[in-house]
Amino acid sequence: MPKDAPPRWDRRMQQRLARGEAAALGELYDRFASLVHSLAHRVLGDETAADRITREVFGYIWQNPDAYDPKQGSLRSWVARIAQGQAVARLRQAELGRGSREELEQKVRSASAAARADYIVTSMPAPLRAALELAYLKRRDYRQAAADLQISEDEARRRLRLGLQLLSTANVLPPGDAAPPGYGPPGHGTPR
Repeated sequence: MPKDAPPRWDRRMQQRLARGEAAALGELYDRFASLVHSLAHRVLGDETAADRITREVFGYIWQNPDAYDPKQGSLRSWVARIAQGQAVARLRQAELGRGSREELEQKVRSASAAARADYIVTSMPAPLRAALELAYLKRRDYRQAAADLQISEDEARRRLRLGLQLLSTANVLPPGDAAPPGYGPPGHGTPR
């Protein structure tokens, strides 16, 4: 199978949707609804609006299954792009006239970056996600994360480093304090 070919499930799902199989839409919804809702909620900060976006996204997919181009990436990524695009459009519409164009665009950029980070974190393998959650949500340093995960300190550092590299692709980490406690630049608690 070529490197850029979509997973078999993605191709089959697209074919089933194109045939109008309602069960396929249900399966897709079960798999991706929480992703769509969390991305929309992250951008909009509103539960009701996120619910509406979720319905709109799956309605769009049902009506336009051929809009998915497997050459552009996975079905999951496509669904996430639709959700983020819808949410950003709704945010722009809601914020129109509430402030300057620069403020609106800054808000859109921040919301989009946060949504991308959420997507990246939820897409990470469980071991990387667990290490990052301990470091950021529970403020554990790499030694504490290693103990909590029952892995070596070297493995904890490796997982945190890889997780941070993945997150950096979303352009959401602020310079300077991007690293978790005990894992930053020299002089900021970097492990020796």
